[in-house]
Amino acid sequence: MQLQSIVITPATVGSAISDEEAGALARTTVNLFKAWNLTDLEACTLLGGVSARTWARWKEGAIGRIDRDLRTRMAHLMGIHKGLRYLFTEPARGYAWIRKPNAIFAGQSALDLMLRGEISDLAAMREWLDAERGAW
Repeated sequence: MQLQSIVITPATVGSAISDEEAGALARTTVNLFKAWNLTDLEACTLLGGVSARTWARWKEGAIGRIDRDLRTRMAHLMGIHKGLRYLFTEPARGYAWIRKPNAIFAGQSALDLMLRGEISDLAAMREWLDAERGAW
C-alpha cells in the first residue's frame, strides 16, 4: 500500500484583523459596553487606556485609526460576549454576570479582573469562559 500525499491547507488562525473588521468591532464594542452598563472610565480601561475623548468620539460613531493592540482587545471582548451568550440563555443574565462577585474569582467579579487593564486579563477571561462552556 502506498501512502497518499496530504494536501496542506494554510492556517488562518491569527490572521490580521482588517480595517473594515476593526471598525465593525469598534461599533459592536460600543453597543456591548452599553449592555454591560460600563462607565466611561471602565470602557477606556478595558480598551487599554484610550482617552476619554477618543471614547466619546466612538460613542458618536466617529471611529478613527485602531492599532493592533486595540483590535486584539476588542476581539477578546467579543469572545467574552460570545461565551456569555452560550452560558446564559437570557442575555440580560450574562450582561449582569460580569459585575457579580464570583467565588471562583475569590469574590471578585469578572469585570474586576478585566479592569486590571492588561490584555492578558481579557485573554484569561475569554479562555475561562470557553472552558466553562466546554469549547476546548
